[in-house]
Amino acid sequence: MSVLQTAERVSQRDASDNYVFQRSLLAYVYAAGRVSGRVLEIGTGSGYGVEIIAPVAEHFMTIDKHIPSPEVLEGFPNVEFRQMSVPPLEGIESGSVDCVISFQVIEHIKRDRDFVREVHRVLRPGGKFIVSTPNRSMSLTRNPWHIREYLPEEFAALLSGEFGEIEALGVEGNQKVMEYYAKNREGVRRITRFDVLRLQYRLPRWMLQIPYDLLNRLNRKKLLKQNRDLTTGITMDDYSVVPVHKECFDLIYIATK
Repeated sequence: MSVLQTAERVSQRDASDNYVFQRSLLAYVYAAGRVSGRVLEIGTGSGYGVEIIAPVAEHFMTIDKHIPSPEVLEGFPNVEFRQMSVPPLEGIESGSVDCVISFQVIEHIKRDRDFVREVHRVLRPGGKFIVSTPNRSMSLTRNPWHIREYLPEEFAALLSGEFGEIEALGVEGNQKVMEYYAKNREGVRRITRFDVLRLQYRLPRWMLQIPYDLLNRLNRKKLLKQNRDLTTGITMDDYSVVPVHKECFDLIYIATK
C-alpha cells in the first residue's frame, strides 16, 4: 500500500485505516436495516458497501466519479454502476428511487444545496435519504479535501431546506475508540505545533491536499506501529448509532420526503 494513498478513501486492507474503516462499515450495516426496494448510492468508493446493501435491495444503483474494481460488483445481478459527478443526478428519473444512501460524500460537494435538491427529486414520496458526514466539532484539523464540514444544527438546516422530516443520529465510540482518538489527537498536535501562522486555515485547499495526505498517512502508520493492538483491535461493535450529540464522530441523518 503506497504511503501516498489518499486518506479520503479508506481501505479495508490497510491496518492503519482500521479506526476509520470500522466506523464507515457501520454506516452501511445500519442502512441495510433501513432500506429496501430501489436503492441509489451516491459515492461507491472502493465498493465495500455493495455486498452489504445489494442483498436487501430489489435494485441497487451505485454511482461514483471513479470506476471501482470490477470484482466488487461481481456476483450481484441486481447491482448497476454508473460513472458520474454530481450534482445533477443525470439520467435518473424523478420519483424513481425508494432510498438514497450517501456516506462521507456531501462534504466534498461544492453545491451542497443542489445535491440535496437532486436527491429529493429522484426519491418517491415517502422515500428516505440516509446520509453521513463528519461532525466538525470532532475534527482534529482542517481537512483540505473537504469543501466544508457541518455541525449538527447546520446539517439539519441544510436537509430541512428540502425535507420535512429529519431524524438526527450520530456515530459515537466506546472507551477503546476514545483512547485511539486521544492518541491520534496528540499526534496531530505534534505535527500542527509547527504551524504557528495557522496556514492550514489561510492557504487555498489545493495547496494543502498533498501535504495533508502525506502527514495524515504517516501519522496513521506511526499510531499503528506504536499501538498495534489498539489500532487493529477496534471493530464495528465499538461504535454505536445514537441520537446525535456533540461528541459523535459522524452525523447520520435520515431525511424523509
